[in-house]
Amino acid sequence: MEAKASQNAGRVMDGPTNPMVTPLLTDLYQFTMAYAYWKAGKHNERAVFDLYFRKNPFGGEFTVFAGLEECIKLIANFKLTEEEVSFIHKSLPGSCEEGFLNYLREIDCSDVEVYAISEGTVVFPKVPLLRLEGPVAVVQLLETPVLNLVNFASLVTTNAARHRLVAGRPKMLFEFGLRRAQGPDGAIGASKYCYIGGFDATSNVAAGRLFGIPLRGTHSHAFVSSFMSPDEILERSLCSSDGSNTCEDFVTLVHSWLSKIQWLKSLGGIFGETNQSELAAFISYALAFPNNFLALVDTYDVIRSGVPNFCAVALALSDLGYRAVGIRLDSGDLAYLSSEARKIFHTIEKELGVPGFGKMIITASNDLNEETLDALRKQGHEVDCFGIGTYLVTCYAQAALGCVFKLVEINNQPRIKLSEDVSKVSIPCKKRCYRLYGKEGYSLVDIMTGENEPCPKVGERILCRHPFSESKRAYVVPKRVEELLKCYWPGKSGKVREELPALQDIRDHCIKQLEQMRPDHIRRLNPTPYKVSVSAKLYDFIHFLWLNEAPVGELQ
Repeated sequence: MEAKASQNAGRVMDGPTNPMVTPLLTDLYQFTMAYAYWKAGKHNERAVFDLYFRKNPFGGEFTVFAGLEECIKLIANFKLTEEEVSFIHKSLPGSCEEGFLNYLREIDCSDVEVYAISEGTVVFPKVPLLRLEGPVAVVQLLETPVLNLVNFASLVTTNAARHRLVAGRPKMLFEFGLRRAQGPDGAIGASKYCYIGGFDATSNVAAGRLFGIPLRGTHSHAFVSSFMSPDEILERSLCSSDGSNTCEDFVTLVHSWLSKIQWLKSLGGIFGETNQSELAAFISYALAFPNNFLALVDTYDVIRSGVPNFCAVALALSDLGYRAVGIRLDSGDLAYLSSEARKIFHTIEKELGVPGFGKMIITASNDLNEETLDALRKQGHEVDCFGIGTYLVTCYAQAALGCVFKLVEINNQPRIKLSEDVSKVSIPCKKRCYRLYGKEGYSLVDIMTGENEPCPKVGERILCRHPFSESKRAYVVPKRVEELLKCYWPGKSGKVREELPALQDIRDHCIKQLEQMRPDHIRRLNPTPYKVSVSAKLYDFIHFLWLNEAPVGELQ
């Protein structure tokens, strides 16, 4: 099933990646509220909703915003079909009037405006990620699907970014979670958003086709154990990389190299007879992919069989002008095994005079997570690439981000949601949001102001207040001011629309954002909370509205 396409201001926009993302991907109470709004004649009242979250995930102090592109695609193509209207009619109580069904047939998002922070931006609690303005019934219908599209996307992107920070910038990270993800949509989404969060490639072929993400993958233990001996290899010839000659018996060439490295004194006789079925698998794979030979070396014994068998095949390939890629470790003590493998590679480079052999790439997998990467870094290891699956794509450490969608204004009247839990009190009215940067280039604080308040200016002192704590306040003199919310869907307003960036640009933006954060805000252990504030004027208004809306008790 292909996604629909919508045209706005002369531009065609594809529908959401997942064709199941339709106006029906919502909670029933959105349609019951829409009917009640319509019945009361309130359905066209102009409302403003903020989408935000209350707490950073994974015990950290930052989040990466993702999912915006899919939200805009949904909004651009938001239109109920006759079949969908009929289903809604059957699902609502029998008192539903025909006039409401006619209303549903006509609605779209042409009168909705969407303001959002750029996808891939590092964000913090309470600051709106999206602001939706439009007819209250229509915007209410968007609540559930928009939350669905943002919650997981931002959670898994943040998880990927945390893994990237722990692994370090030089290391390559591959997303290998397809088989363990929560269904096809979880897998496709995870591949896309892990790439935004800083991963370099995916094993997911469908995601590679859809999003242009680089693909990585070689073979499994099943491929290795499917061979019995080198006698099974029927086609033994291999042409040299430059095509100048052909080795008629590549298997014999490999065996000759295996004999040479077995007797290297500097290796101290660490292996004798290697597993020949494993060697047969490696030879077959090298014959199929001489330019991309990477071997899984832990099917039988890494040091006594897997690594020497790989080295023999790699040396034979080198004779013909090819350069093997490296090995993958999928079990065992990854720090020890990678270090021992690296020693063997360096020994062969030195003793046999093969330039660059010591720099063979070592890839590790095997249920890795953030804690494992941190432990490996502290122990010391020789792994160049990490393949990470289950703990990454399922966000095993935290089930959900917890974004919420709250009404903050209707008919130009600010609204507030109160709670005995102060963290659940909403910040009312239509707001503008800014990020203030200090002299070292790091962001210092995010500040929300009323829509009509003047923009903070570079070099001018501004009072930043905690939204709910009277004593928490500070003056800031910003060296740079960045407005966060931009118009990504103007509806009929005629405002300039921000173009949705390409996936690679979102990824680059995310990486740059993390570099602009002060290290103590994004460190793994005991991170410093980032400050989110409101202007003095907005602070006063919040507390005025709070007192005005809260009922006054009576003592008897």
